[in-house]
Amino acid sequence: MSLTWRPLTMDDMPRLAETFAAAERVEPIDEHYSAEDLAEEIASPNVDLPTATTSAWDGETLVAYGLLRRRDAANPAHMVRVETLVHPEYREDAIAAHLTGWFEEAGKRVHAKSFPDAPLELHAAANTKQRWLSDVLVGAGYEHARWFVDMRADLASIPPVKPLPEEFPLVTYEEKYEALTLRSRNETFADHWGSTAQSPEAWRHLVVGGKDFQPDLSFLLLSPARDKVVAMVLSAFFASDEAATGVKDLYVSHVATDASLRGRGIASALLGRTLVQAEAKGFQRASLNVDQDNTHRALGVYERVGFSEHQRWAGYVKPIPT
Repeated sequence: MSLTWRPLTMDDMPRLAETFAAAERVEPIDEHYSAEDLAEEIASPNVDLPTATTSAWDGETLVAYGLLRRRDAANPAHMVRVETLVHPEYREDAIAAHLTGWFEEAGKRVHAKSFPDAPLELHAAANTKQRWLSDVLVGAGYEHARWFVDMRADLASIPPVKPLPEEFPLVTYEEKYEALTLRSRNETFADHWGSTAQSPEAWRHLVVGGKDFQPDLSFLLLSPARDKVVAMVLSAFFASDEAATGVKDLYVSHVATDASLRGRGIASALLGRTLVQAEAKGFQRASLNVDQDNTHRALGVYERVGFSEHQRWAGYVKPIPT
């Protein structure tokens, strides 16, 4: 088979959406992307299209892509994220070898421009239904390091909501809280496996400034002086998922509580309140993703407000000598 390999361009997003749809029909993992969705994700400040993406073409058909997403910090390693997909009809050893080789060589180039003095690791993920991808990663020397769990909650049957502490003002997200929410995110996730500090540019593009962000269903608890976010729940809504499934699902992207307040049930109370508000606005379900071995025992927090496991993702890591 003769394929053409080249970097992605923004004009390729409709073809990439078709490849995702073809994969979803064979391996249903509840990921539905429009061209607009993919354009926003790939136009991130952490992705350089000419040097950090590749794609394989069979005529006008996009049959595979690879993407490397640099991080905003090296803590202590530069954990470059690997994203990839191969059309189900083109899953062959030659394509797998080309992609895994490209990840390493392009990863070194991305790394050299960002954190050349830090160790380099490639981080990839595969759903348990993505067996071919898992085999490719393991065969290329990636080691399984973590389990991540997709959880869902039926908003028609969530447990009673606990009250929030009155000493902390409750507000709905507004743009004026952008810097405070980023600070809360970076402090809360500083000790999470695979996490690093996020830049203001990435935070704005991927989270609070994204087209899917739901400010009216994102809630903050502020310090009494209103100069710090002590707890937050941020949410998003993906219209492409509703179009494909008929279910209006609120995606909870961030749950954070200040270290000094953990153990008081604040996260579960704030999340429970968010779910009640979501149902009132016509949402039928909520979903989120969590590290199974999260250091803050978040899995239990989510179970207490009605979430249960839906599916799993394996996290893979490969250190790369530089």
